[in-house]
Amino acid sequence: MVKLSELAVLASERLQAFRLVNSKFPPIALFEDVASEDEFELLYQIQALTNPRLKNEVGHLEMIPRGEIPFGIPGCSYAAAPFTHVNPAGSRFSDGRFGVLYLADSMDTALAEVRHHQSLYWSNVPNLNYERFVFRGLSCVFVEAGMKDATALPMTDPVYAPDDYSHSRTLGRSLKDAGCPGLRYHSVRLPGSHCWALMTPRVVSSIIQAAHYEMVWNGKLTSVSKISEA
Repeated sequence: MVKLSELAVLASERLQAFRLVNSKFPPIALFEDVASEDEFELLYQIQALTNPRLKNEVGHLEMIPRGEIPFGIPGCSYAAAPFTHVNPAGSRFSDGRFGVLYLADSMDTALAEVRHHQSLYWSNVPNLNYERFVFRGLSCVFVEAGMKDATALPMTDPVYAPDDYSHSRTLGRSLKDAGCPGLRYHSVRLPGSHCWALMTPRVVSSIIQAAHYEMVWNGKLTSVSKISEA
């Protein structure tokens, strides 16, 4: 199994990457309304007095230190949400005990990754004959300085196992424990492309809406199409 120390460290480079989120999840206004940690704490305490849904909206804030949240950037809520709304079932590089911001090198790569996981999920929903899902495409600017590079590993490495995440989650836990900001790795769903697993949102300088995409389920995902520009 690959060790974290065996992976090269990436140099400082400002990059653009892409992501999809379900449009049923709107941006979290509280993250967008403030420019600093102090402002956030004050507004959170005020709104908590009158908004019983606030905790559901912002998620589990205890899962991320306030200093990790990039307050004041365009799209702060998009950057922070994966770390406060964590899937307990986990993902490739997390066992569900911490969040990861996944990004792709192109929108096509992001679509391939999401299409795979959506197909798995909806195929297990009984009696679902037809449904339409709309996703918001996001464009993200970030710096990969200090991240580890797993693209030197062959696709035969257990980290890239299509459906067994045991090795990749061990690597993800090592990244998190070491305070490493993230990992660049090969896309498993679109060969020849690559993705990033960000362990912190603090490296993000902007994450904004790019376009909307529609996925149609008819016993399987039968179509994926762009339905609007930003």
